[in-house]
Amino acid sequence: MGYTPVTPFRRTIDAVMLKHQAHGSKELPPNGVNKWEALREVAAAREVYGLTDRDMTVLQALVSFHQATILGGNDSALIVHPSNKSICERLNGMPTSTMRRHLGRLVHAGMIIRRDSPNGKRYARHYGDEKLAFGFDLTPLVTRFAEICAAAEAVRAEAERYKRLREAVSLMRRDLASLTEYGEDVRPDLAIWGQFSDLAVLSARALRRKLAVADLEAMEVDLRAALDHARDILEPRIAEDMSTNDAHSEQHYQNSIKDSYDLELRLENAKGGSVASEPSLDAPVETGEVALLDCEPETATDIDTDTDTPLPPDRALPNLPLAMVLQACGELQTYSDGPIRHWHEFVRAAETVRPMMGISPSAWNDAKRDMGAAQASIALAAMLERVTDIRSPGGYLRSLSAKAAVGEFSCGPMIMALMRKDAA
Repeated sequence: MGYTPVTPFRRTIDAVMLKHQAHGSKELPPNGVNKWEALREVAAAREVYGLTDRDMTVLQALVSFHQATILGGNDSALIVHPSNKSICERLNGMPTSTMRRHLGRLVHAGMIIRRDSPNGKRYARHYGDEKLAFGFDLTPLVTRFAEICAAAEAVRAEAERYKRLREAVSLMRRDLASLTEYGEDVRPDLAIWGQFSDLAVLSARALRRKLAVADLEAMEVDLRAALDHARDILEPRIAEDMSTNDAHSEQHYQNSIKDSYDLELRLENAKGGSVASEPSLDAPVETGEVALLDCEPETATDIDTDTDTPLPPDRALPNLPLAMVLQACGELQTYSDGPIRHWHEFVRAAETVRPMMGISPSAWNDAKRDMGAAQASIALAAMLERVTDIRSPGGYLRSLSAKAAVGEFSCGPMIMALMRKDAA
């Protein structure tokens, strides 16, 4: 008759040790656990259990005394019984007192369980086919494997979150420093740039240390607020209201339609009166006085009023007020996280809508390359207003990109056509 002891030899016992003793009495899974995989998971989650890398070294030495690779399964003998001398030899000569201290931490963490003999020695005896061993029980590595894996995954997820947060803060600091330098050149009259420069310098100094997550989150809030303020200064918001009273706004709106029609005629005259053919689509676009996508290509984004000579196109930002584009293409705003105040927010909303319209990444990249990100986003927003009339938005965008590549496209007529349609 055998008996499994639960108390160590000549050592005190506490509630934590009694709690861990329960893991040794659980039924082992039929497939067992790979001992090296269990070690990797414990190493990843060691801080959760209060273990150090030196503790893991001692645990690895103990596990190496188990001959089989699989713990559990058909082999239920998970007690290893090496002497202190043998353990220290596998630990490259670690002092016995140090080894015992690490063993105590492993026992207190519940990774191993002491099964001490009546005299405290570690040994094994055979009684026929039965083996009775006293030493260190590795059963918790098997019974707690799922718990250990969950803890390791949580540690890895937190580490990934910390890494991404630190990267975001570093990028925001860099952008703030660059915008501050640019702002000092274009708006030297403002004293706010000195505060932004100090914040960027202090953030760079703080990032040299290993910061806590709370510190990084606080830095992110400060940097984001400073970036928004800097962008508000460098990219002033264009007021939605173009006039001071309703009557004047109505008259101005009617005149702007007429002017836009004259502008299109002037663009045609500047090209010699030639009209380029519309890209072929799988389905025709609705016709009317001026259809949304039935717009003449342009060779430039602006016209010299004296000589009618085309000026070189500017692909950085379109020569259209953002407020006018948002008034004509209001559907895009429903896909934005918040109000669209700057061109970079307009482009971000277009990036969100693009896959919903069935436009491939290659077609979108070609459009941004040939038109510029802002003009490509305006073209996409205009297509979104009439997406039900276009069978192949990706094909149509490619045709517009081909025109833009040879300098025969501008998004201005598309916006003017939408405004005339709304006014009709």
